[in-house]
Amino acid sequence: MAAAAALGRFFGGLLAPPVCWSCSGLSRRGDPLCGSCRSGLHRLAAEPVLLSGVGVWAPVAYSGPARDLVRALKFRGAIALADTMAAQIVANAPGHFLADRTLVPVPLHPRRLRSRGYNQAAVIAEAICQRSGIEIVEGLTRRGPSVTQVGRDRAARKAGLAGSIEVDGEMPEKVLLVDDVVTTGATVGACRDALLAHGAREVAAVCFARTIGR
Repeated sequence: MAAAAALGRFFGGLLAPPVCWSCSGLSRRGDPLCGSCRSGLHRLAAEPVLLSGVGVWAPVAYSGPARDLVRALKFRGAIALADTMAAQIVANAPGHFLADRTLVPVPLHPRRLRSRGYNQAAVIAEAICQRSGIEIVEGLTRRGPSVTQVGRDRAARKAGLAGSIEVDGEMPEKVLLVDDVVTTGATVGACRDALLAHGAREVAAVCFARTIGR
C-alpha cells in the first residue's frame, strides 16, 4: 500500500508539476515561485515604517510576484501560501518586533468572511504561530459597510476605513496586528485605535507585503 501511494505521488507529480503562482512557469516542488519570480521580489528595509500611527513591517513590497501571491491567497483559495508568507515574516522581521507580543489578525467583514470561507490574515497569523510559538488572540470584529480596500482610490483609502473596528473581549497589552498586505495603513490604524481604547498599550503590525512610497 505504501509503495502504491508513493508511486501515485510520483506519477501525479509528473502529470501535474509544480507551477509558479506568478508567471505560471515551472517551479521547484514546495516553492510557490519559480527562480526568476523569486528573484523579482522587492525586498524591503529591515526597519518598520509608520503608517496611520502604527509601526508596520513587511519583508517585501506589494508588487510583481508578491502581489500575485497575495491575490492567490485572498481570491483563489491558495491557503497553503500563508505558510510561505509566515516563513518570510518570521525569518526576516526585526527581533524586537516579534518579542513579547500577541498576534491579533486584522478582521474581515462577516459578509466577506462568509463568501470567502476564511480570513487570510487569520490564516497567516496561525502559520506565524506554528513557526514561532507566539500566541494568537482573535478579538477584533469589523462592522458597517462591506467595502474592500481593493478598488478604492488612494484618497478614499487615506480618508479611513469603511465601517468600524470593534473589540470583543479582553485584549493583551502588547499587540502585533497581522495582515496579508498594508497599503495606506487605514485599516491597521483603525484597529490600533480600537485596541488602545480597550486596554492595549503598544500596537505594531506585520504583513507579508506593503505598498511602497507610503
